[in-house]
Amino acid sequence: MMSISNNSFATIVVIFSLVLLSSMQCRAQLSSTFYDRTCPNALNTIRTSVEQAVSNERRMAASLIRLHFHDCFVQGCDASILLDETPTIVSEKTALPNLGSARGYDIIEDAKRELEKTCPGVVSCADILAVAARDASTLVGGPSWTVKLGRRDSTTASHPLAEIDIPGPFDPLDRLISGFANKGLSTRDVVALSGAHSIGQAQCFLFRDRIYSNETDIDDGFASIRKRQCPQEDQNGNLAPLDSVTPNQLDNNYFKNLIQRKGLLQSDQVLFSGGSTDSIVSEYSNNSHTFASDFAAAMIRLGDISPLTNQSGIIRTVCGSIN
Repeated sequence: MMSISNNSFATIVVIFSLVLLSSMQCRAQLSSTFYDRTCPNALNTIRTSVEQAVSNERRMAASLIRLHFHDCFVQGCDASILLDETPTIVSEKTALPNLGSARGYDIIEDAKRELEKTCPGVVSCADILAVAARDASTLVGGPSWTVKLGRRDSTTASHPLAEIDIPGPFDPLDRLISGFANKGLSTRDVVALSGAHSIGQAQCFLFRDRIYSNETDIDDGFASIRKRQCPQEDQNGNLAPLDSVTPNQLDNNYFKNLIQRKGLLQSDQVLFSGGSTDSIVSEYSNNSHTFASDFAAAMIRLGDISPLTNQSGIIRTVCGSIN
C-alpha cells in the first residue's frame, strides 16, 4: 500500500511539473524582441496605423483595446475574432457581444497590409491586436507597457465561446470575478481592466434598464441626463459616453464616477456596490498612478492568455481569412 501511494504521489508531481513547465515555456516563448531581426520596423508600422485611426476618431482607441480584450477571452489571444464568416467558420464577429459593437477590424487589416509589404508572412494578426491596444492606450493619455510578442494566429473561431466567455454589460460581480478567474485573471485585474471604460461609448439598449430602474445604486441627476438620449422605447443605438467627465481620456475618473453612482453600465456600477471590489475602486479613484500601473500589468496578463506559439497556428496573410 505504501508503494502504491508513493508511486501515485510521484505521478501527480510529474504531471503537475509538466503542466507548469508547459505554461512557463508558453509564456517564455513570447518576447518583446521577437521581431527585432525578422521585422525590425513592425512596431512603428503598427503605431502609424493606430495613430492615424485615433487621430481621425478618438473613440477608436477604446474600440481597439476592446477588440484585443474580446479576442483574448475566446480561445486565447489568437486573432480568432478577426476571422470572417465562411462555409466552415462561424465568425465571432456575429456573436452578441461583438455584433454591431466591435469595431476596428479595418485598422488591424491596414496595419497588416503595410507589414506584408516589408515583412511578408512574419507578423501575426494576434500580435498586431496586442500592440494596437497598447498604442491606443498611450494615444488617449493612458499608460504604456512592454508588449510581449510571438503569438501566432488561429485557423478557427468559436462563436459559441464568444457568446459565453466574454463578460456582459448586465453581469453581476460574482460572474465577472469568476469569468476573469477562468482566464487566470485576479479580482484586482477585473477592476483595473474595467477602467478601460474610462473611454468609449455604449448603446442605449445596454444601459436603458439601469437608468429607468429607480434603484438606489444610480444617481438621479445622472439618470435624468442619460434619459434625454435614451428613451424607454426605440433609439436603441443612441450612444452615451461610458465616462461623461473625461470621455476621451483614459484616466481614473471612471472610478470616481462609480463612487458617485454614475456608472453607465450595470457591470460597471457593481464594482462599487458594497462588495469585495469597493476598496479597489476607492484606491484607484484616489491614486491615478496606481490605476495606471495596475492597468498596464493587467493588460500584459491579458495578452498572456493561451497564445499559440512555435508550430501551433499560422501567420495569416490577411487577418480576416485563413491563408
